[in-house]
Amino acid sequence: MAHDTPTQVDFWFDPTCPWAWLTSRWILEVARRRPLELRWHIMSLTVLNEGRTDLPERWHRNLALRMEPVRVCAAAERTYGSEVLGGLYTELGTRFHLEKAAKERSTYEAALTASGLDPALADAAGSDAFDGAVRASHHDGIGRVGTDVGTPVIAVGDVAFFGPVVTPTPRGEAAVKLWDGVLAVAGTDGFFELKRTRTRDPVFT
Repeated sequence: MAHDTPTQVDFWFDPTCPWAWLTSRWILEVARRRPLELRWHIMSLTVLNEGRTDLPERWHRNLALRMEPVRVCAAAERTYGSEVLGGLYTELGTRFHLEKAAKERSTYEAALTASGLDPALADAAGSDAFDGAVRASHHDGIGRVGTDVGTPVIAVGDVAFFGPVVTPTPRGEAAVKLWDGVLAVAGTDGFFELKRTRTRDPVFT
């Protein structure tokens, strides 16, 4: 059968990005219908945007706060291995994007506990001890697609791309149809960009 062998899919995410969250739910939907081997990796909008002088001060403060849950993910990966990242991402994303929970220690602790991980790893949020690991994972992902993109980054074999940016999350056969189309486009030699202006905010239902 053509789809018997699992396809390895690497997915780089910043847990605070609502668009990456929607895409991650889409790839999980695809994985229910196609044999995918999903491997989760962290990246950081804070690292991506550092040094930018065109952003207002409030954005820099927001970006600093966004670094906290990424650090928590890095601490969990260092402690338990990369296989825990998918579950922790789901718990963090559910709280951030569906429950509108604050980016604060109690939220990180709740997500860690729900993932079966040590809630004390929330200590990493206010420490730079894992920033080297964050940067290494971030640059691994962004180095495959270039710096003029964001999160998520998806890699399938030698083919890597940013996105897709889509809302609401496609379900059922629509998810698989988008998957096949994205791979066809991204795998075309010399293809670089397909884009249009967003006309709606993220839809989480």
